[in-house]
Amino acid sequence: MKIFKNIFVSLFILLILTNSSWSKSASEFISSLSTEASNILSSKLSDEEKIIRLNKIGEQSVDIKGVGLYTLGKYRKTLSDNQKKQYEELFKNYFLKSFSGRLVGYSDAKIAVLSEEIKNEKYTIVYSKLIGTSERPEVNLDWRVYTKDPENPLIRDLIIEGLSLARTQKEEFNSILANNDGNIEALFENLNKFLEN
Repeated sequence: MKIFKNIFVSLFILLILTNSSWSKSASEFISSLSTEASNILSSKLSDEEKIIRLNKIGEQSVDIKGVGLYTLGKYRKTLSDNQKKQYEELFKNYFLKSFSGRLVGYSDAKIAVLSEEIKNEKYTIVYSKLIGTSERPEVNLDWRVYTKDPENPLIRDLIIEGLSLARTQKEEFNSILANNDGNIEALFENLNKFLEN
């Protein structure tokens, strides 16, 4: 069963990655991340080397654990410690493979940061757009940045033309669980199948 429906999801996630530490505004953070990702994609590195580098910085820059737990919704409360640990590892591998494996062929992705809106001391929304080309239209992108620690901002969601990727993933995972009486093993099976391909 195909879990990740949106072919562009991995592209947009990739564009947020970097290994830098920051104490600047969220919009500067996103702008720099976009430049970093674009440089990686347009480099002459082999696909394998791009994947290695992107996976490494992805682990440092995205709140993979937090996003993974969010996608479980109410079902996360029913997991044993062992199941939770297993899920976190599976989701991390799933997340990294889903973007790196699909995006190494992109070389012209450019993002323009437009503005930011500070929601509270913990979150800032950064508004931007994926610049259109002759092959694809312009796309509005809103980044949800966790900024409680200004030295270590984290991306927790990306809203594409009003559609939350984290919420979409949550709905997909919850559908799998609901159709299997909440059995987490069914989700594990789907994730493992994705990782084996």
